[in-house]
Amino acid sequence: MELLRTARLTLRSWEVGDVDMFFDIYSRWSVMRWLGPPPRRVYESVDQARRGIAAWASREDPPLGLWAVVPAGETAPVGTALLLPLSDASGPTGEVEVGWHLHPDREGEGWATGAASALLDRAALPRVLALTDPDNEKSQAVCRRLGMTDEGLTDRWFKTTMRQYAT
Repeated sequence: MELLRTARLTLRSWEVGDVDMFFDIYSRWSVMRWLGPPPRRVYESVDQARRGIAAWASREDPPLGLWAVVPAGETAPVGTALLLPLSDASGPTGEVEVGWHLHPDREGEGWATGAASALLDRAALPRVLALTDPDNEKSQAVCRRLGMTDEGLTDRWFKTTMRQYAT
């Protein structure tokens, strides 16, 4: 399913035919070291990647979801842009997170900023959070380019300390 298209990229569902690229991205520690609660782990097989794509598809509720970022004129995704509801230790919070994951070979080309900006525009929510590992300077730079406000460190999310940004 296509969520949106800009002059530079398309955000669409991850598809079974994308499994090799999905596995290539999420089998890398350089990507997974920043994602989710500890202990963080890489995908270890293409079969696991197939199950990951299916699990992500089940979470789609446009514009919420984990969307493949596909550059204009290309067919393979270069990463993911996400917009997901957040829960903390008490359960659902009403907060929403924007995020991005890119193949390391495609970092620095503006895909994270472009995809997140398009997703935020499409969602038109009054407040959205971005949560970064305190040492993830690249993602923090994307937050600043998006005009997000640094709200400091928090232990509220993912059972670990995160730096929280907000629109």
